[in-house]
Amino acid sequence: MSAVVAHCINIESKLNVPTVPLITSEFHTQVKTHHTIQKGMPHLRVTYLISPVWGKKTERLRKEIVMKSPVSGKMIMQEIVEGLTRPLSAEEKKTGTIEPSAGPDRFTDTPDNLQRMFMEKRMTDYMPVILPTEQKVAEMLKGTSHAPDEVVGKMAAHTAMGGEDNVEVFEHWSYTVKTVAINAVMAGCRPEYMPVLLAVASTGKEAISVSDNSFTEGLIINGPIRDEIKLNYGLGAMGPFSQANSTIGRAWNLLSINAGNCGRVGTTYMGTVGNPMNWNNVIIAENEKDSPWRPFHVRRGFKPAESVVTLCEGWGVLSAKNSKYSVWQKEMDFPGIVKRIVNDQDGLFGALVVLNPTVAAFIKEAGFDTVEKFTEYLLAPAEGQPAPPPPKLPDSKGPAPKGKMPRFGRLQVNIVVTGGSNNNYWSYGGMACRQSVPIDKWR
Repeated sequence: MSAVVAHCINIESKLNVPTVPLITSEFHTQVKTHHTIQKGMPHLRVTYLISPVWGKKTERLRKEIVMKSPVSGKMIMQEIVEGLTRPLSAEEKKTGTIEPSAGPDRFTDTPDNLQRMFMEKRMTDYMPVILPTEQKVAEMLKGTSHAPDEVVGKMAAHTAMGGEDNVEVFEHWSYTVKTVAINAVMAGCRPEYMPVLLAVASTGKEAISVSDNSFTEGLIINGPIRDEIKLNYGLGAMGPFSQANSTIGRAWNLLSINAGNCGRVGTTYMGTVGNPMNWNNVIIAENEKDSPWRPFHVRRGFKPAESVVTLCEGWGVLSAKNSKYSVWQKEMDFPGIVKRIVNDQDGLFGALVVLNPTVAAFIKEAGFDTVEKFTEYLLAPAEGQPAPPPPKLPDSKGPAPKGKMPRFGRLQVNIVVTGGSNNNYWSYGGMACRQSVPIDKWR
């Protein structure tokens, strides 16, 4: 959709050739309030079709899609012809962009009124926040040696995958260390979480994708910082059972909303059914102590003593017990079960395998003394299953991760160990690990 609008504007402005982009009606508000304005042609003629187009037979397409526009009420072909041939009005000839206002630096009111204002202005996730008073923000800034006015990065709403899908449609907003601190306060973070948040913020990766696929995001955290900030990597590791686990992902969300213009339903968020994991995303601190293999960040080229955060994106994760392949038996073939589940995944994001320490130990005892050896085993198709198709791997945003990444087809299989050892449960999902970022430089 965004690429179509941008392409048509380029043709009209540079070649002086009339165009009429065809856009599904669900994007009407997005096109009119963002895309055409930001490209300097607010009155670009657009014809809107009933959405969605795909998944319909020819007869239904002819009946629903090529008849009347759900926005203008005109016959589609009539509107296209008029758009290409009717002379432009004086209003339509006007060009120019509209610069959004950042608003005032501070607000003064009662706590209840401020909470209401934050929600009404869509500055929150619709949950109550810790009000970012100057005193609380100053305390949060003690968590880093970096100056409050240092620019950390810039962010805009994108689809999840990078590459061609990440057409620059929404304006990038820049933000500083202080901006990150303000959103950290609102989310309920402690000052010692700031290096993690700044590392994530430095990538410019948003926590809330605009895509109508309802993607979710994730963080894998390794190194000494896990214990320093008391991240939970034991029982309930991916749940809301420590302050760090609960608030770091939320702070990333709030930063995306307030510093990247993300999550505006109907414009910068189009998730068809939404994703409950968007509440604070998938936060994983690896259980390095109980894992039988090298830590995740070491496998990606970092040193054990380095603190590193890896950014992931995709469909989310769920219990492996959900799979028909996870059948409990007297003697469990965990390597075979993992292999069958992985090979059954959609290839778009590859597979993220989240093993608890006991299952990881079973797999090692089965002859896989390294993750690399286990990954090679997983990459081959399981018996009776075809090899997964190799879709094109989009370019990731930000710096490339160190070291070699295991691939799933052309995508990835990533294996991380977390959680307790009280039972043989584990999880999996379709999530790609895009980039790994050092944390220590932001202390």
